[in-house]
Parts: sequence; C-alpha cells; structure tokens
Amino acid sequence: MAKKGYTPKDHFFKQAKSQGLRARSAFKIDEIAKRLGILKKGARVLDMGAAPGGFLQVIADAVGPAGLVVGVDLAPIRPFTQPWVRTAVLDVLAEDFDGKLKALYDGPLDVVVSDLAPKTTGIRTTDEARSQRLAHKALDVAMARSALGGHFVAKLFMGGDFEEFRAAVKGAYAEVKLVRPEATRGGSMEIYVAGLNRRP
Repeated sequence: MAKKGYTPKDHFFKQAKSQGLRARSAFKIDEIAKRLGILKKGARVLDMGAAPGGFLQVIADAVGPAGLVVGVDLAPIRPFTQPWVRTAVLDVLAEDFDGKLKALYDGPLDVVVSDLAPKTTGIRTTDEARSQRLAHKALDVAMARSALGGHFVAKLFMGGDFEEFRAAVKGAYAEVKLVRPEATRGGSMEIYVAGLNRRP
C-alpha cells in the first residue's frame, strides 16, 4: 500500500514521460537552476547521484556543447548522445572515489550538484545520519574542486544535524538558500541546500 501523499504516477511523472525525461526529478533541478541562476553556458558541472539521468538531461541542455557534465552513481546510467556528458559507476564513499573522479575530469568545477540519497531503513535518525554523510561528502568534493564563485546544491533529509550542515555551507559560500522544489513528493523530508558564489 502506498504511503499517504505518495502517488507513483503523479502529474510530474506523466509530464516527464511525455517530455522524454528519464525521471520526474528533472523538474527539481530545472526549478532550482532557474530560481538561483546556477547553470550557465559553458559551465563544468558534477552531478553526484545522477542515475537514471534526469538531472543530467537538464544540465546538459543548460551548459551546451561548450560545457562539460560529469555524472556518477552506484547504478549504471544509460549513455548520452551528447559528447560533453561523461558518466561512470562510482561509489562516492569509497576510498578511491576522488582519484577515479579526477580520472574522469581533473579541472575545476563551476557547479557541484548532489542528489545522493541513502537506502532508507524507516528509522528516521538512521536515515537522517546517512543522508548527512552523503551531503557532507558532496560538500567535501565541492570544497576540493570548485572554482572561485562556483555553486553547490545538495539534497538531504531535514532533522538531525541539518543546521550544522547548513552552517558548513554558509562558511564556504557567500549566500545559502533552502529550496523545496514543487516536484518534491508530498510527505518527503528532503530539501535542497544551495551554496552560491564560493568564497576565496
């Protein structure tokens, strides 16, 4: 039985299918990008937790052929026809992740986006802690690889050490925004934390 507030084939699911999008989540990054102005032509973007590729479709169109998009996930991502999109099956929490990411692209990143989410257990504190760990990993990557003035967006579950994470983002970026996109499922604890304009 579906949880209250969860409709598997809702408006966004149907709209994504009709537009040839790989996932309803494409509408989330589209809304975030348009509201915050974080995706520019020619930008170099990392998408963590990219499968099945809904975010990648939106990002690839936004940055265009002059840009570069790298998508990583534990699950395989169906190949893209655009040559400026690179994908790989990688575990972001593995010890060799940073090295493998550099092998895909070794330059600075203008935007780091994380849609990483843990396999939920149903135990709220456990799920929140796992979500925080993934979000912190994404922030670590952004700190190591972001260009000056770059942007960061990460999904995480509200609760637990959320304020600590927001403070960490605030310490590295000139402005911090919280966004709950319209396409977020009802009843979901998720929210996106955006850090705008990486400080020197």
